[in-house]
Amino acid sequence: MNKLIKNISCIILLAVAASCNSSKKNDGTATDSITVEHKLGKAQVVASPSHIVVFDIGALETLDQLGIPVAGVPKDNIPDHLIKYKNNEAVANVGSVKEPNYEKINALNPDLILISSRQEKFYDELNKIAPTVFVGVDDKDYMTSFRKNTLLIGQLVGKEAEAKSKLDAIDEKLKTAQGQLKGDDHKALIILHNNGRFSAYGKGSRFGFIHDVLGVKPAQEQLEVAIHGQKISNEFIAETNPDYLFIIDRNAVVAGKAGNKSEIENKLIQQTNAYKNGKLIYLNPQIWYLSGGGITSTDMMIDEIIKALK
Repeated sequence: MNKLIKNISCIILLAVAASCNSSKKNDGTATDSITVEHKLGKAQVVASPSHIVVFDIGALETLDQLGIPVAGVPKDNIPDHLIKYKNNEAVANVGSVKEPNYEKINALNPDLILISSRQEKFYDELNKIAPTVFVGVDDKDYMTSFRKNTLLIGQLVGKEAEAKSKLDAIDEKLKTAQGQLKGDDHKALIILHNNGRFSAYGKGSRFGFIHDVLGVKPAQEQLEVAIHGQKISNEFIAETNPDYLFIIDRNAVVAGKAGNKSEIENKLIQQTNAYKNGKLIYLNPQIWYLSGGGITSTDMMIDEIIKALK
């Protein structure tokens, strides 16, 4: 009889333990996990990760908008609108966007790492430390990949509804902007300035958002689509003769000092319709060069172009 009672007691205890474990999982504790697919593979991530390392600045923007804290970022590459992460001692500096510091990342014991194209070659090593998810934007299809990444991040951190709400607001703003720009037949050229040299970017490029998403007509249809753009001369710009000339000054963010304006606005540039009509438009490199692909920068990019073309 005593043996029977002991057996029944054991069964009850096991049942209670199983019930508790099940309850913990349903509450979204560390025992829960989700599996997601991304460009570089699959990742099994703990539900509601609490130690996130972020290398993609767009993803950092999205986490910021969703109110999710992070454990580590590449502090040397933080744009001004996210400066609080650079100044926060509770957020670790985990290297640069081009060179992760594995020792510092390991010390954080992260449960999720978010990367984009600049860290793609480090994926295998980072994935050994913690589940690593690629959330880089696709320049050839910006809005589709931006929406997908935003919802994916929302799913990973348990903020899907909030992420969708943020996207809905962007979509409304974009619809209004596209309506305002519709019918504008002026043509634009987008250039990156770097120490007196220029590269041009067109449709499908890292700055192609202006053409592909907002619908601003390109002054050149056959530009090479490359990560560093198509190298061009002052003569090329003058011959293209854009109505709008969008300028992104790399020097301003890399060297911390804007390029020589007289060097940029040289005699050949002054021959363009853009210069003559006051449409040399200096875009904020903090947004366009350092960031992009996140909720904040996408919102700011729309605002900046609409304001410039009023």
